[in-house]
Amino acid sequence: MTDAMNVDYDGLIPNNVGLSTDERVKKALEKWHPGYIDWWMDMGPEGFQEALVYLRTAVGVGSNGWARFDYVRMPEYKWGILLAPAVTDRRIPFGANKGEPVWQEVPGEHRAMLRRLIVIQGDTEPASVEQQRHLGKTAPSLYDMRNLFQVNVEEGRHLWAMVYLLQKYFGNDGREEAEELLRRRSGDQDSPRMLGAFNESTPDWLSFFMFTFFTDRDGKMQLEALAQSGFDPLSRTCRFMLTEEAHHMFVGETGVGRIVQRTCQAMNQAGITDPFEIECVRALDVIDLPTIQKKANLHFSLTLDLFGSEVSTNAANAFHAGLKGRYREDKLDDDHRLETATYPVLRPTDGVIQSMDVPALSALNMRLRDDYVKDCQKGIDRWNRVIANAGITFEIRLPHVGFNRKIGEFKSVLTDLEGNYLTQEEWAAQRDRMLPNAEDQTFIESLMQTSVGVPGEYAGWIAPPRVGIDNKPGDFEYVRIA
Repeated sequence: MTDAMNVDYDGLIPNNVGLSTDERVKKALEKWHPGYIDWWMDMGPEGFQEALVYLRTAVGVGSNGWARFDYVRMPEYKWGILLAPAVTDRRIPFGANKGEPVWQEVPGEHRAMLRRLIVIQGDTEPASVEQQRHLGKTAPSLYDMRNLFQVNVEEGRHLWAMVYLLQKYFGNDGREEAEELLRRRSGDQDSPRMLGAFNESTPDWLSFFMFTFFTDRDGKMQLEALAQSGFDPLSRTCRFMLTEEAHHMFVGETGVGRIVQRTCQAMNQAGITDPFEIECVRALDVIDLPTIQKKANLHFSLTLDLFGSEVSTNAANAFHAGLKGRYREDKLDDDHRLETATYPVLRPTDGVIQSMDVPALSALNMRLRDDYVKDCQKGIDRWNRVIANAGITFEIRLPHVGFNRKIGEFKSVLTDLEGNYLTQEEWAAQRDRMLPNAEDQTFIESLMQTSVGVPGEYAGWIAPPRVGIDNKPGDFEYVRIA
């Protein structure tokens, strides 16, 4: 395996892993490639496959100058296999094998567990492309359309990253799993994606921005944990994926921020000071702040389920084996084995929610989720500064972690946004105050009937960005629609 900083673009599959000298894997990936293109044409952005999109493509894996921007038709995008540079004499940073040299081949005793981790991560990548395939038709600007397509092609490349690991290190089992990744479909009744949030619809652009803010942030947390892995090819793969994932969260955070900004501007221009005058605000053809809050409640709660059960034997086993660490494991100050440590977990018990100390090895999902919530709050704070600067009294808040849960400690209880228990009747009475309802969705979609295809123009419900992609001017033609 080469550690070249630059990417080999001579063959069908761009890579920096020496694929030209690995005939077996090269042949397997070339065989998989047509199926991937078929999937992309069937399930990728609908109606824009011939458009020229101003996309960035990785041309190296160094920290500086790794991306090139140019117009590309998405089916011709240079998807490939990119690993971050190897770390000399890297050691397993946690678990029972802490301090031993990292693995360059799959340790036999951990084969099934490692394959499962890779498959689950791989399954999320095409799922989000499928969820977002119709959004180009209602893009609020060419800038936003381009960002959507950039997210899509990079999710496609992340699928390639996981498929390479499966094809390279797992033989026939890996090839079968790679085929299954193309067979499953988001929301399909017979063959759905593996995780619940990736079977939900993404019907509008506010949902897309919330997804990239909340759900792609879960992707960041999972990749950070996998980047600590003692299986070095997985670590290096995830380290490079994180450089691309950052853009996806940028799209989400700034997208919601621009919607909030435009709503506040419209309220100020109309002299509306009460954000709960919802009909008056909606009459301005902008999205009212309480509805934005309800969308945040929905996407936050859906994403929390992606972390799995707060107390998990599987997470403990993966950590103990040295396969999946904690968020920024290398920055933590403890023994990195956790065999005697504890960690607090919230549990509903006898009608109250209590914090209970459990073995830290079993609470790794809870710890990762706690880190995620803190990371989300930083973005929420930036949205709230926009509102405060506009002089409007309203604050977007994260709901209680027990709200609207389907997996984990809270799956069998109902709570309000503050974590107070609700009966079924109380939940039914309050649901529309806490989560988007059909009326909310109808209004949001009424604002997003067509795409804005004129360079420099933006839909009335969203503010322009502060700066353009690649420092381009405000009227730059990010997508040339065929």
